[in-house]
Amino acid sequence: MRAHEAGAIHGEYGHSPSWLRPPVDVNDLLPQLWARTVRRGDDGYLQVGGVSVAALAEEFGTPAYIVDEADFRHRLAEFRDAFAEAFGPGSGQVYYAGKAFLCKAVARWVAEAGVNLDVCTEGELAVALAAGFPAERLTFHGNNKSGAELAAALRAGVGRIVLDSFDEIDRLTGLARDTGSTPDVLIRTKVGVEAHTHEYIATAHEDQKFGMSLPSAAEAARRVIGDGVLRLRGLHSHIGSQIFDTTAFEVAARRVIGLHQRIQAEHDVTLPQLCLGGGFGMAYTTQDDPASPAALAGELRKIVDHECAALGIPVPVISVEPGRAICGPSTFTLYRVGTVKPVDLDGGRVRSYVSVDGGMSDNLRTALYDASYSATLASRTSDAAPVLARIVGKHCESGDIVVKDEFLPADVTPGDLVAVPGTGAYCRSMASNYNHVPRPPVIAVADGRARVVVRRESVDDLLRLDVG
Repeated sequence: MRAHEAGAIHGEYGHSPSWLRPPVDVNDLLPQLWARTVRRGDDGYLQVGGVSVAALAEEFGTPAYIVDEADFRHRLAEFRDAFAEAFGPGSGQVYYAGKAFLCKAVARWVAEAGVNLDVCTEGELAVALAAGFPAERLTFHGNNKSGAELAAALRAGVGRIVLDSFDEIDRLTGLARDTGSTPDVLIRTKVGVEAHTHEYIATAHEDQKFGMSLPSAAEAARRVIGDGVLRLRGLHSHIGSQIFDTTAFEVAARRVIGLHQRIQAEHDVTLPQLCLGGGFGMAYTTQDDPASPAALAGELRKIVDHECAALGIPVPVISVEPGRAICGPSTFTLYRVGTVKPVDLDGGRVRSYVSVDGGMSDNLRTALYDASYSATLASRTSDAAPVLARIVGKHCESGDIVVKDEFLPADVTPGDLVAVPGTGAYCRSMASNYNHVPRPPVIAVADGRARVVVRRESVDDLLRLDVG
């Protein structure tokens, strides 16, 4: 379906305009918003990987996260190839950011694609190891990694640990001494760049929890090098998420490469690695125009080459950490409509409140970030006139909104299926059991077959944890 005009006005994070223009055809599917194999069949039902959503709803129920496996694998390969081409094999490394969405099947897809993996908790590490992911291809992140988490990373032989504070340096140094290990580490810096994104997901300005300022990072390098227990391999910079403007990356790269050069000169060492983080954006609405992986890699190569040449240092091995840009577009959430309620607005207009069988427990982002999404009627086509709709959930919160503003056919009725694209990133990862609602399953579809990769929770699952 055509994305709502609100997207063209306020982007992902903003406020709904006072007036919206309906699309030409509410049955349209805009390719930039949907996974590669999503089509509308002759019977009006959406299809993914050759399977109708009617069959998916019948077999697996709703709500459900539906992953286009071919699309996911394609995006992994796109990033892998783009950075290998731009920086050279082995010199442009891609780490999939598991926080966006991780399960054992995804970890295996990442491994099979020859892409590395980034984890940030002991739980994510456990999932990766359970899937057989090679520990040496893992990076371990986090701003408050516990002693138990760091010990687990050392036992597993994690390839890189990103240090986020002086406390963590002390903690890891003590564990490494006790175990006789010498882990490779990066120091996470905050470079004072404020990315043009939502406040909660901008991560490089000074007044936030991640990383160390440039002077603190320099002192951290002195401690690590002076102790000689941890092996300092380089620096890490991540400026935020859902970013489209490469200007912020240019400023960040200039500052972190400058620190990289100063540390090398001061300590007469070589830092062979530099991670520029991720945060690459994806299209949730027609306002969003993400760059291709090839374009991103090419621009970052130009930036790095320029800064390194200006300082007279060789280009280190560059790594990036895309998550959302890979998993986000590959997935849509399938809901069933339960109630439809027209509400009078100012000026004689009407908004249709379409309640579905999920909500903020399976997609918190709208309530948390004021994020925008699109939607389509998935179980049929319609010749009815479009009406302004708000897709809402079943939870006891007025802010339980899945899609703020969208045009749907006026004849949407209970029992219809609705699909919301672009829900692969952070929706399942942030899912909750609010109101004791079990979390939906994740269904992977490819080549005419569908399979459960994360099963639906049951009420029995909820009660099993309640031991009171």
